[in-house]
Amino acid sequence: MLIVHGCVALLFVLLAIVFFCGKCAFLIAGYNTASPEEKANVDEKALCRAMGGMMLACAACFGVLMLSDVLQSMALLWIGLAAFILVIIVGVVYMNTSKKVKRK
Repeated sequence: MLIVHGCVALLFVLLAIVFFCGKCAFLIAGYNTASPEEKANVDEKALCRAMGGMMLACAACFGVLMLSDVLQSMALLWIGLAAFILVIIVGVVYMNTSKKVKRK
């Protein structure tokens, strides 16, 4: 499992780098399926930066999961999973409600 967690964490870090560069907004599902009128109300660069931050936080959570494998600690496993879920919820709420992301 250590290798799997490491590969997922690396993938999240790579995605974070791409998003911080302001590229690949088409990978964001809600933005990808939005109409052109809805896309006009969103600051794409700010959305990509927020998504990049969320990807880095997810990578850190998977780092905790990797550490739980190394130390054979169930407590770290549950902490990592809870943190991962919390990061996703907070990130999605932020991207949908932030005035920095929405132009309106």
